[in-house]
Amino acid sequence: MAKIILTGDRPTGKLHLGHYVGSLRRRVELQNSGEFDDIFIMIADAQALTDNWDNPEKVRQNIIEVALDYLSAGLDPARVTIFVQSQVAELCELAFYYLNLVTVQRLQRNPTVKTEMQQRGYSEQAETGDTTQKQGLPVGFFCYPISQASDITAFRATTVPVGEDQEPMIEQTREIVHKFNALYGETLVMPEILLPDNAACLRLPGTDGKAKMSKSLGNCIYLSDTAAEVKKKVMGMYTDPDHLRVEDPGKVEGNAVFTYLDAFCRPEHFAKYLPEYESLDALKEHYRRGGLGDVKVKKLLIAILNETLDPIRERRRYYEERIEEVYRVLEEGSAHARKAAAATLRDVRNAMKINYFEDKELIAAQAKAYKEKHA
Repeated sequence: MAKIILTGDRPTGKLHLGHYVGSLRRRVELQNSGEFDDIFIMIADAQALTDNWDNPEKVRQNIIEVALDYLSAGLDPARVTIFVQSQVAELCELAFYYLNLVTVQRLQRNPTVKTEMQQRGYSEQAETGDTTQKQGLPVGFFCYPISQASDITAFRATTVPVGEDQEPMIEQTREIVHKFNALYGETLVMPEILLPDNAACLRLPGTDGKAKMSKSLGNCIYLSDTAAEVKKKVMGMYTDPDHLRVEDPGKVEGNAVFTYLDAFCRPEHFAKYLPEYESLDALKEHYRRGGLGDVKVKKLLIAILNETLDPIRERRRYYEERIEEVYRVLEEGSAHARKAAAATLRDVRNAMKINYFEDKELIAAQAKAYKEKHA
């Protein structure tokens, strides 16, 4: 069986460090590994429209931002397929068939759906009396897991690299694949989730120490941020509120600065930026016993982040001067993606026996039966 990856992001804004350590960095590594036969990277604009239906221009403008972030991070259109979800019409048809394989009750239990409903301000009831919440939940948003199952199965993905928060969505896809194959015969490929191997990358906190970096919370460091912007954001980051003086013992657990160091720091960084420490463990130990100030730790993080982002910024400048080329990449990728999805859809229609005009045996048998009837 071919080894195929499907992953992507909703174009609701520029990508941030949470996206980078959660899946984007891994995508580049997988691309460069040569282990996979095909890698599909999707800009999920149709899914973004499920809760931006009244502001399609926002989604439209952000497609190019996400594409620039992909290319800047090192994704190579000669080695991966970068495409726009809405330009692959077969995905909608697949999702329509999968709707019959999932109950409303099962969708309501999906933890990711429940969390994202809360984050986006949707009330579970159409009438709550709470004017701070959006009234009523769009069906398209509610069916997000089914749409995602369509995306994954359309490209016969064997591996789906995502962050920890998407694990319930992949499980829902696996349920749909199992039920479809049980009903109609082995047709769809069962995908496996690929989580980040660094625990700090599973869910990178925001600069304010919140559980997750989020555009809506304004606690993001973006891949496109300048060195000055990174410095300003890191200097304002949440640390240990009880670490008031340099000599005070400090807590590393729950300290966002150290979580970022866990995600980005490599052993060679200490010889380069902070040679008095042999490792991150030594730095943590000093912070715990006291005598190490937050500013010194933050300066180390600033240096490491800017070292990471400098080549990304350079590639972004290159592509920003060649926007027409970026759109050609998306158009060609979407055409390739549509061919792959069309092949899967053909197999699905055959399995479900709704391939009426292609089933020559069906036509011949019925024609024969009616001729005999009237003989």
